[in-house]
Amino acid sequence: MFKLLLTMSPSAKSCDSYYYFFYSPNSLFGMGNPLLDISAVVDKDFLEKYGLKPNDQILAEDKHKALFEEIVKNFQVEYHAGGATQNSIKIAQWMIQEPHKVSTFFGCIGEDRFGEILKQKAEEAHVDAHYYEQTEEPTGTCAACITGDNRSLVANLAAANCYKKDKHLDLEKNWSLVEKAKVYYIAGFFLTVSLESILKVAKHAAENNKLFTMNLSAPFISQFFRDALMEVIPYVDVLFGNETEAAMFSKEQHFETEDIEEIAKKTQALPKVNMKRQRVVVFTQGKDATIMTRGDKVEMFPVLKIDHKDIVDTIGAGDAFVGGFLSELVQDKDLEDCVKAGHYAANVIIRQAGCTFPDKPDFH
Repeated sequence: MFKLLLTMSPSAKSCDSYYYFFYSPNSLFGMGNPLLDISAVVDKDFLEKYGLKPNDQILAEDKHKALFEEIVKNFQVEYHAGGATQNSIKIAQWMIQEPHKVSTFFGCIGEDRFGEILKQKAEEAHVDAHYYEQTEEPTGTCAACITGDNRSLVANLAAANCYKKDKHLDLEKNWSLVEKAKVYYIAGFFLTVSLESILKVAKHAAENNKLFTMNLSAPFISQFFRDALMEVIPYVDVLFGNETEAAMFSKEQHFETEDIEEIAKKTQALPKVNMKRQRVVVFTQGKDATIMTRGDKVEMFPVLKIDHKDIVDTIGAGDAFVGGFLSELVQDKDLEDCVKAGHYAANVIIRQAGCTFPDKPDFH
C-alpha cells in the first residue's frame, strides 16, 4: 500500500501544481550490527597505547578491553546510537522525513540499559527497528577515538555478534518485512556475524529483481573475510566503499592496480547473478571527488565544499553518504541525484558530533 503525499503551492490552480511522492512503508531494509557509540577526543598517546591508527576501523581484541573503561574514565564522552548499517538506515529515514518507518532495521542487542537506549533512539529516528534480543551478551559498543579530523573506531560487537538467522530472520513476521522491501543495504561488517542471513536476503533480492546494496566497510573485511565477501559480491547491485577500502579490495582480488577508476571498473565487471541490472560501484574519497561507474563510464562527482573549521568530526560521514544515496535510490531517482543526496548528508554529518543531524534536512 503506497502512501501518497500531496503538496500544492498557495497559488496553485491546476493539477500541474500537485507534486506526487510515492513511498512504501518498509521499502528500505537494513541488517547489521547495532552498537552504542562512545565518542571522545583523545590524544596520540592514547592511540599508541592501544596500537590504533588515527583513521581506521577494527574489531576489539583482548588488548583493547581496558580501552572502553579508560576512555570513559579519562576523557569527556558522548553516547550515540551507532553501527554502520543502522546509521545509514537512520540517515535515509531522516532525508525522507515523511512517512515514518519507510526504513526497517534488523540486528541483535542485549536485554540491558544500552539496548533500551538503542530502541529509544530508533523510535526517535522513526526507523522500524526489530531487534533480536538475547541475554547471553550485552549490547555492543564502539569506541570512537577522535584526533583532529581523524577517527579510529574500535568495535566490541558483543550482542551484535549473536544475530541468528533461525531465531529472527526466518520468523514469518520478520521475513514478511524483508519481502515488503525493494532496496536492501547491508554493510560488510555483518559478514563477520551471519553470512547465511546476508545470502538469504541477497538471493531474495536477485530472484525478485530488487536492489541489493553493500559496503566494503573497512580494509580488514576484504583482507580477512575475503571468502565470505566474494560469496555475496555476485548478488550486489550497488557496492559502496572509500579509497582505502577500494585499494585493499584491489590488492586481495589481484587487480594489480592502485588507480581507483580502474579498481571501480574491474569491480563492476566481477560475476553477477542478476544480469537484468549492471552493477554500480561507488567509491568516496573524503574531500576528493566521488567515483561512480555508470554503464561503461566512470564518472566523477565533486563533494560539497566545507571550511575546515566547520568540521566537528568525520564519524559517520561514509554512513551518511550511503544513507543519503539510499534515500533517493528507494524513490527510483537518477544515480546522479543519489550521489548528490549522499554528498549533502555527509556534509551535514561532519558538522555534528558523531552520526547526528538537525531536525530536518535542507536538500532539494
